[in-house]
Amino acid sequence: MTDIDQFTLFNKCRLYIGSSVLFVCIFVTATMVGFLILLSTPFSYWLGYQFAKYWCALVIWMAKFFCGLTYDIQGLEHIKECPVAIALCKHQSAWETLAMRWLLPEQATLLKRSLLWFPVWGWALGMLKPIAIDRKNAVGALRTLIEKGTVYLKEGSWVVIFPEGTRTAPGEKIKFNAGGAMLAQKTGVPIIPIAHNAGEFWPRYSFLKYPGCIKVVIGPPIESVNRKAQDINAEAEAWIHDTMKKISSVPIPD
Repeated sequence: MTDIDQFTLFNKCRLYIGSSVLFVCIFVTATMVGFLILLSTPFSYWLGYQFAKYWCALVIWMAKFFCGLTYDIQGLEHIKECPVAIALCKHQSAWETLAMRWLLPEQATLLKRSLLWFPVWGWALGMLKPIAIDRKNAVGALRTLIEKGTVYLKEGSWVVIFPEGTRTAPGEKIKFNAGGAMLAQKTGVPIIPIAHNAGEFWPRYSFLKYPGCIKVVIGPPIESVNRKAQDINAEAEAWIHDTMKKISSVPIPD
């Protein structure tokens, strides 16, 4: 076996071992934190939310420690410009669902209702003000987003939405759903667009987590006052698409 073959074998072993250890650690810590959230949230929503937030930070750290996966973020100053906002985030993996809860202010996240059915984890998620929708009922899902999203925004929480509706592969382009833009039009709350290339290192439907540096770019606020949802959505989609072209190592179609 040549030195190159040995190096390749070593990297493959490290990849599989690191991903395996990360999987076990996520499973164990998620169960523990899930119980803590279930026990604490009925008495203190803030405490339960902090358990969830810092667990997400822990997973991100474990991904760095066991898999060599780090991240670089630009545009954090734009978060400070908005006491409350609707974040429209690119969706490629599970990484950003964790990172957004850690990086952004207190938030309510739009998600599919079936996630709340998982024992312990899903039940705990249900305690954290999710906007849970049935994807099969588009009209009902939009109504739920507008009604609950409006309430949470008035309470001072951000609303985080993945407008593609599902995780996309690197280089794949899917038209944005307009629900987030419609919520912005109704409430007058600005949109914060977020682009990243997490799917290149934490692929969807993949057990393996690859070493590298995820690039995250937070864009400037997109105003929504006196604007149509169609225009708001188009501006956010164009910004994310153009930014993805700059940070992705995978070709993206126009």
